[in-house]
Amino acid sequence: MTEAISSSQKTTGAKPRRLSDGMFAFLLTVPGLALLLAVVVYPLITALVTAFFRQSLVTPGREFVGLQNIVDVLQGDFFRLLGQTLVFTLGTTIAPFVIGFGLALALSTKIRGTKVLRGVMLIPWLIPGVVVSFLWMWIFNANYGVMNALLEGVGLIDRPQAWLAHPTTAMIAVIVAKTWQSFPWMMVMLLAGLQTVPHELHEAAEIDGAGTVRRFFSITVPQMRGIIGLVLLLEFIWNFQHFDIIYVLTGGGPAGATQTFATAVYETAFTGFDLGHAGAIGLLWMILLLGLVVVYVRFSERGEKR
Repeated sequence: MTEAISSSQKTTGAKPRRLSDGMFAFLLTVPGLALLLAVVVYPLITALVTAFFRQSLVTPGREFVGLQNIVDVLQGDFFRLLGQTLVFTLGTTIAPFVIGFGLALALSTKIRGTKVLRGVMLIPWLIPGVVVSFLWMWIFNANYGVMNALLEGVGLIDRPQAWLAHPTTAMIAVIVAKTWQSFPWMMVMLLAGLQTVPHELHEAAEIDGAGTVRRFFSITVPQMRGIIGLVLLLEFIWNFQHFDIIYVLTGGGPAGATQTFATAVYETAFTGFDLGHAGAIGLLWMILLLGLVVVYVRFSERGEKR
């Protein structure tokens, strides 16, 4: 039969059909696209549509209410959540940047054990957020925490403090825990950026009499403007949607003092059972995130043009 098919093709002159490169490439992406649609796109659209319905986890059915959920959120705690989210985001972006930049400058010098120190410094970044939360929960514990023992030892406090039970100190504690986890990433990125700064510029400036501080602000910072902006933008976007350390360490408390958009959506949906208002918070949160993403894309395009 094979011989018959071969003889038929020879007789008619027909050639076996072959897929074009474009069709072959499309077929290769179909499994990934299907997974993306099922795991990301469909749940996202479903959650956003929920913002326009009155829907609960404890009662069946739902009722279309238009923009009422969004209005309720805007008239409620939205701006308090926005302020607290910004405080957390700015704190956990600026603090690790300063620490990471300082360590990057130190590790870029020719000192012994630099390679070992680089590896050791990465450990906090490799630890999962839940583990980091339990670690710092133990450090800030009011009864047997290391923080109270250290501060009492040097005389800065005269009695143990419940760091996670007071609104002001709770937010500071959460920022400290997140900073400890994220500064190694900043350090690695900035250290890589320092390697691109031409050493000849520093030598020329030193010959002209410029000191270390002057060379840092006149040469290092301008040469690293692109990587600095990229690192700050990425860290800001990630921290703006951070969840695990806040939720495990404080649960958004005390009295909602450390509540952010991420924890508020979770609490509203799965503790308050109000999917409609949770969807409205998520929709407004996503709009703000899209604005940050647009800034990031524009910044990246500008860097590519340079």
